[in-house]
Order: sequence, then C-alpha cells, then structure tokens
Amino acid sequence: MENSGLAVGIDIGGTKVAAGAVDGAGNVVAELVRPTPGHDPRDVEELIAALVRDLASEHRVVAVGVGAAGWMDLAGGTVLFSPHLAWRNEPLRDNLQRLLRRPVTVVNDADAAAWGEFRFGAGASEPRLVCITLGTGIGGAMVMDGRLERGRWGVAGEFGHQVIMPGGHRCACGNRGCWEQYASGNALGREARELAAANSPVAQRWLQAAGGIVEDITGAVVTEQAKRADPASVRLLEETGEWLGLGLANLAAALDPGLFVIGGGLCEAGDLLLQPARHALERNLTGRGFRPLADVRLAALGPRAGMIGAADLARAAAG
Repeated sequence: MENSGLAVGIDIGGTKVAAGAVDGAGNVVAELVRPTPGHDPRDVEELIAALVRDLASEHRVVAVGVGAAGWMDLAGGTVLFSPHLAWRNEPLRDNLQRLLRRPVTVVNDADAAAWGEFRFGAGASEPRLVCITLGTGIGGAMVMDGRLERGRWGVAGEFGHQVIMPGGHRCACGNRGCWEQYASGNALGREARELAAANSPVAQRWLQAAGGIVEDITGAVVTEQAKRADPASVRLLEETGEWLGLGLANLAAALDPGLFVIGGGLCEAGDLLLQPARHALERNLTGRGFRPLADVRLAALGPRAGMIGAADLARAAAG
C-alpha cells in the first residue's frame, strides 16, 4: 500500500482544492478533490492539512507543495494577494507547517503549472518557455534556463494585463484594454453574449445551447459549437486566436522563449484557436524572417499540471 518518495501537490482554486500524491516521474498515484470551503483562510488551511493527512495515511510523503492563485513574496512564505480567496499578506507556509509539522513549499499556481509542463509535459525538451493559461482571464509563468523566473519582487508573469488595446474594454484590474479582455475564455463569451443581446442571427445556436438565456452563453458554449462547425463560432475563435497571437508576439519580443505552452479551459478548442494564434504570432513578430519562431503547443498535463508541478518543486526543496 505504501509508496516511497511521494510528494503531495495541492492546487487551490476558487471552487475546489485538489491534492495528489505524485511520484518522481510526475505520475499522480492518488488524488483527492474537495470543494473550497468559502473564503476564510483558516478553513482552507485546515482542509489542506486534512487532505495531506489522508494521503499520508496511505503513502509515505516526503514533501508537500502548494500552488495558490495570487502573488507570493520571493521567499514563498506569504500570499500577498489572492483574488479568489480574499487573502491579503497571508503567511500560508508557516500556518501549514504548524498544522502539518513538516516542511511546505508554497508557489503561485501558474508557476506550479509551468514547472509541471517543463518537467513532465509539453515543455519537457525546452529550457526556456513561457506558459499561458487561458480561462476567465490569462495567467502566465516563465521557465528560463531551467528555473522559474519570478522577477525582482516575485510577481512576474502577469501577462494578461499587458495593455494591448489602449482605451479598450475595462479590465477587473482597473485598466482598459488588457490582453485578457480579448484573448481569454471570458472575452470569447462576452463577444457572443453581445451578439445575442443584439438579436444577431448568428447567435441562434449559442442561445439554443444556453437554453435561451443570454447570460448563460460562455466561452465553453462557443467552443462546443465551433467544434460542431458552426461558422459564427469558428470565426469568434479565430478572432480570439488572433488576439492571442498578437500578445504572444509581444512576449516573444521581450522574452525570446523557445516555446509557448498554452493551457486552460479555452484550449478545448485545440487548433481552432491555436492555428490563428500561430499565424498572428508569425505575422506580428518583430524581426520576422530573420529570427527563429517560437513553437506554440497545447499543454499536456491538463488540470493536474499545477498539482504535479507543486509536488515536484517541493520534492526538490526537500532535497
């Protein structure tokens, strides 16, 4: 029943907390998922401790890694800000170490996912990669020369908030024209809802799929209809992909990675999204024709990437 050398990876989301016992090759040996218990940090920390204890009762756990949405200090001890859990300057690592009486590694969830893809997924052959996660917004992380690059203050990777359209759509961050307002799952759904609210004839299939309720038209609804070859859905995904590629070209100019790994729920669209993104990247790349073009690949580990990456980082920290 016991497995040697397993690390527990925790992925904290706004709706669920997933915990997995992960071996040294990135395989998830056991997994537990529970609903996120509201927004109180103490409740979330107690749940994490309970999940680790449950896994440790069945397996030999040598390290614990936690991936949490938000900004971390460079030391990885404090969650400075978390948009989904209302954490502000939360000493998460110390609190969990007191509860578990064992070392804990805490990282940003996007960093954990990027590390998982670098070590065991789509980026396993590339030492300099940028990972982009497309969901409600756009998350990002970088692995440079085989290490996580977190910036001077630990908050690098906020690629979704590069201003790509001055004066454009208002973003939740307070600015206008952020990339995530044009190339995320939320942006895709917003475009479709606007067409449906205007009684556009191209919106009928989205309305049918959403039970006639405009507010229930999401990026996932549009993606599903695009997979069924609905022309309007395909076109909206093409436009989203073009915005995605434009942002990637900006990142390529600044960071010069060898690979972009694209993950998140919007990637269910596959090449319907990535092909226009690749074309837009090539078309907008500075110095095009005189420099190598970074590859663009779908993430390989799916929703387990953060869990696997957090576990691997914790294993490395434990020596």
